[in-house]
Amino acid sequence: MEIEVTKRTVQGTGASRRLRHNGRVPGILYGAGKDALAIELDHNELFHKLRQEAFHASVLTLKLDGEPQPALLRDVQMHPFRAIVLHVDFQRVDSSRKIHMKVPLHFINGDISPGVKLSGANISHILNEVEVLCLPADLPEFIEVDLKDLTVGHSLHLSDIKAPAGIEFAAVVKGDNPAVAAAVLPRAARVEDEETAAPVAAAEVPAANQKAPVAAPEAGKDKK
Repeated sequence: MEIEVTKRTVQGTGASRRLRHNGRVPGILYGAGKDALAIELDHNELFHKLRQEAFHASVLTLKLDGEPQPALLRDVQMHPFRAIVLHVDFQRVDSSRKIHMKVPLHFINGDISPGVKLSGANISHILNEVEVLCLPADLPEFIEVDLKDLTVGHSLHLSDIKAPAGIEFAAVVKGDNPAVAAAVLPRAARVEDEETAAPVAAAEVPAANQKAPVAAPEAGKDKK
């Protein structure tokens, strides 16, 4: 994805305010062993690109005065209550060094999983994105998570997901294995199951645990 940027010659709070008034967004480009560079972008172009998922998880091409610069979007500052971008940070990309990036997860086949089809469960997405380590050229726009084998009461963990070629999951590298999705029964179904199980459990109480009936006194015998 490409976006036009230009060098920013004036800096400071007042200068940034004037840029925003003129439909521009102040930003910065840093990294790859080079000095940080103050830049500016067209607000409308940036605002619409920020609404695209791939813009947040792809190696972008910044057209800096016509010269392409590969970079990653690292931070966006938005106005507290207005749809206005206040500032944006980009990091230069070195093609020979691995990057640490968050990538969105796309879930498929949840509707045909045993948990949903056979048990009426709901699929709970515990994670919607995952941190990966890879070379810039291997960075995927998203990672697909197949839920076709997920059964009720069970979870799919990060180690269960097949990583694309050249991709490592940062959490797994650190020795963690978080849950990604689970098949959970709706609350109403759980309550119904509990109510059904209660009388069955009562009926199965062993006879030894039940009190013996008290025998009535025999007729004709005097009490002493």
